[in-house]
Formats: sequence, structure tokens, C-alpha cells
Amino acid sequence: MSADTLSKTNARHETTNIPHVCVIATVRNEERYLEAALDSVLSQEYARPFHVILAIGPSRDNTYGIAKEYATRDPRVVIVENPTGLIPNGLNIALANCPTDTEIVVRFDGHTRLPHGYIKTMVDALVRTGAQNIGGLMKPVGKSPVEVAVARAMSHPLGIGPASFHVGGIEGPNETAYLGTFQMAALKQVGGYDEHYQRAEDWELNLRIRQAGGLIWFKPDVEVEYRPRSSFSALAHQFERTGMWRREVIRNNRQTASPRYLAPPIAVAAMLVGTVLGLFGAVLGLAGQGWGWWLTLGFAAPVGYGLLVVLGGLWIGRDLPARACIRLPAVLATMHVSWGWGFLKGN
Repeated sequence: MSADTLSKTNARHETTNIPHVCVIATVRNEERYLEAALDSVLSQEYARPFHVILAIGPSRDNTYGIAKEYATRDPRVVIVENPTGLIPNGLNIALANCPTDTEIVVRFDGHTRLPHGYIKTMVDALVRTGAQNIGGLMKPVGKSPVEVAVARAMSHPLGIGPASFHVGGIEGPNETAYLGTFQMAALKQVGGYDEHYQRAEDWELNLRIRQAGGLIWFKPDVEVEYRPRSSFSALAHQFERTGMWRREVIRNNRQTASPRYLAPPIAVAAMLVGTVLGLFGAVLGLAGQGWGWWLTLGFAAPVGYGLLVVLGGLWIGRDLPARACIRLPAVLATMHVSWGWGFLKGN
């Protein structure tokens, strides 16, 4: 056998050992970010061809038009409809449309930009560790003052809690993974995403993978750029719904309750009760009931929280541009209160 023939044979052998990959996302109303997200996926270098399955929900903007343009010029992009527009439904539809020989599934979404070499790095790490799912670090990147403030809050324990994929940590086993690069066999074993959960669907899926004996792995040196919400109303809506569905996860899996998830609803409840007691005490005091003034101590809860987010926000944002720094306390309060209120309210 000639050296050239041997080289070609070895190259074919190496290629056949490389897992087949399918990249999936569910998108809706992503006109502002979808092009950057798709560019970051389609520019990935991987030794085997891969498909990109986009499950597109009903949108108020040109999300479908942008996706259609990409699908027209790049045969790797396949569009499927997600009639409900819900995330877990769309992801399951995308999974069902992956090629039958798919071994590994890489998830992204419309607000993300994958770093160069992401697919290869995550696939290699998945094979090396024997994990069923692996994820990296979410790196929020903002442009407007509100986005910059939200990005800082989502990267600091004071804003988002100590979750490693938000604030960093050491490489190793973890409870969940950001986005996720999955063994397809593991997804099939647990039945894919549970469509009951409109949010927190990723955390709940990883819980079932762990309960089935699977390993979830955190790789902190891989950073995925994430574009945060650009307005207070959008941020409040995002975190309220996350809190609502986190409660649903805990209701169905009580062992998952932890101080991290219970702190926001406890804080909101304390501020509500404290404010009511304080107002009631002030009314009684002004009416001549001296003991009523003691109830005004209830104001300590909202006042104490206000001081915490103002001083804490200004401190953790001290290196940001002034326009972002002064918005950070309001961003923190929006995240905490919306999440806590959503948890208390439930579905």
C-alpha cells in the first residue's frame, strides 16, 4: 500500500470515529440577534458535516424571514415549525428532526453567540469525561446601559446567586449545564424535554438525566456570549416566568429546594408583610394607640433590602460606565422581586 493510500485510509478511519452532530435551537421574536447567533454556529469548524435544526415559533418580527434566508443559502440549516412557540416543545420538535445517525446534540439559542471551536471542544470534552451533557459559562454581554447593568447582575452572586455557569467555578460534575451538548442516547433515555415546563426546562431535564445515573459536566473555560434583555419590562417578564416555573420544578421534586431558590420569595414575602405591618402601625400610632408604633419596625424589611441593593449594586458596578452603574440597583431589584413574586404566585 502506498503512503498516499495509507494516509487517505487513516484519514477516513479518523473521520468515521468522529461523532455525528446536530445543532438545535428554538427561536421566536429573535430578529435582533438571530443573524449573529447563526453566524457563530455556521462558522464552526468540525471534521464532519453537521445539521442545524431551527424550530421557529410564531413571531411578531422577521425571525422566520432571516432563518429562511440562511436556509436558502446554506443546506445545513433546516427550518421546522413550532406552533406553540414554547421552548421545550420546539426543542423536542428539533430533536425529532435531527438525522437518524445523530450521536451528539448541541443546543444554542437566539440570544447566544458560540465561541470559535465550541462544537469540537465540547464534543471532545463529552467523549473525554463520559458525561451525558456538558456546558460552559454564560457570558452576558451588553451594549446599552441597561444591558450592561443586567450583564453584570447576571454574572454576580448578588444578582443571580452562586450557580457556577453564571459566576464560574471549577471543572467537574454539576447539577445542570448552560445550553448543553448532549449524548443523543441520554436524551432518548429520559424522553427529551418535559413540555409541561415552559421555563426551567433545561434544569428539569438535567435532573432526570442525573436521576437516571447520568453525569452532567461543567467546563468553565468555554464562554458562550449571551445578549441580556434590553428593558426593565422585558427583564421583569423573564424573571417572573422563571420564578413561576422554578416553583413548579420544586413542587414536583421537593428535594431540589435550596436556599438559592427560596431566598427571593422569602425576601419578597418579608417586604410585603413588613410594609403592611409598618403602615398599619403608623395608622394606629397616629390614632393614639402608642403600641402601634412598634409595628412600624416592619418597615425594616423593605428599607433594609433597599439599602442592600443600592449599596451592593453600586459596589459591584463601580467599574462600569456611570450610566450602567446607576441602573444596577434597579436591575437587581427587578430581578429579585420579579423572580420572587413569580415563585409566590405560581402558575
